[in-house]
Amino acid sequence: MASKRTDYDASFKLEVARMVVDQGLTVAQVVKDMRVGRTSVDRWVAQYLAEKTGSPGIGKPLTAEQQRIRLLESENRQLRSDNELLKKASAFFARELK
Repeated sequence: MASKRTDYDASFKLEVARMVVDQGLTVAQVVKDMRVGRTSVDRWVAQYLAEKTGSPGIGKPLTAEQQRIRLLESENRQLRSDNELLKKASAFFARELK
């Protein structure tokens, strides 16, 4: 029988990562107490450490700050794309008017 995958919210992941990094608990102890997989905890800790240094990390953001940064970066990409489309459209219509 296949095990069912559990999705944890960002606040839980952040709490677990802080237990290891800030409170100094061992990963093994946190895995046992919180009943989560070791690889998950290792990923969350790595993500948390990356975010503490200011880099985005590789997974879903844990801190509200990094979540906001990702959202703003996404909006920025979309706006740049829209701007390029508008530039091309205005150039096309300017040629049509001549």
